[in-house]
Amino acid sequence: QEELEHLNQANEEINRVELQLDEARTAYRRILSESARKLNTQGSQLGNCIEKARPYYEARRLAKEAQQETQKAALRYERAVSMHNAAREMVFVAEQGVMADKNRLDPTWQEMLNHATCKVNEAEEERLRSEREHQRVTQLCQQAEAKVQALQKSLKRVIVKSKPYFELKAQFNQILEEHKAKVTALERLVSQAKTRYSVALRNLEQISEQIHARRLQRLIVRRASPVGAEASPQHAGTEVGVTEGTHLGAECPPADTLSVLSLQTIASDLQKFDSVEHLLGLSDATSLNSDELEEREQRRGGQGHFKHHRSISL
Repeated sequence: QEELEHLNQANEEINRVELQLDEARTAYRRILSESARKLNTQGSQLGNCIEKARPYYEARRLAKEAQQETQKAALRYERAVSMHNAAREMVFVAEQGVMADKNRLDPTWQEMLNHATCKVNEAEEERLRSEREHQRVTQLCQQAEAKVQALQKSLKRVIVKSKPYFELKAQFNQILEEHKAKVTALERLVSQAKTRYSVALRNLEQISEQIHARRLQRLIVRRASPVGAEASPQHAGTEVGVTEGTHLGAECPPADTLSVLSLQTIASDLQKFDSVEHLLGLSDATSLNSDELEEREQRRGGQGHFKHHRSISL
């Protein structure tokens, strides 16, 4: 029941979030179409100054990206310097421990010193690598900034004239980025809900397989129980025989027992009654009167302890 509830909840969430996702995608496409139409109209009004001013705005975009890379490289360099200082402090502590009189021959301090030395070397390599990367991206950022300044001076007139177009474009880009982030978040929610749905469905399948396995095991146990042709001792008086120790049949098992008998058991029971030689002495009548049987037994001097059924079934 718990897994079914999880399955239903995940299914409801998938339907709900997918509906929101379709609406968000529709809104994104609508805004994209409207922005393209409005920008096209604005560009037609301003003329070719937009294409002339485009290198300046492209240079500004590259300069902004270079500045962000410079900030990331600076953070990596600061982290590498901190790790290097921490490793050097560890080496200092290990050297002090080894230099102590009672620890000169202690292998633990020797191992700690070796480990700290390796850490210092690794941290030093990382620090140098981060420093070189920071210098490289800083130089690229400076070059991008210089290019922006040069283009701003040379294209000042067309930059001012095309300003309304690029301002409108920046507004639409911001709106589109917000809707794109919303679409991405909804896609992630749908993926998580589908994962929960798959987990609940897999758990239900395992539970179903376990139930079927238990049912099959119980059925096999019932089929393996001794249900034979020989009757139990308490039903010995219900069997019919012509002579002592010779039986014609056994009492039929109940209907629910017969429902689980295998074909092998039935075939085995049939093989036990494949002989009819003991029926040659019987008359054509298939029923005998119990009083006549008792009278014949008394004539023979028998004790008459056995009472037979009136019908013989094969």
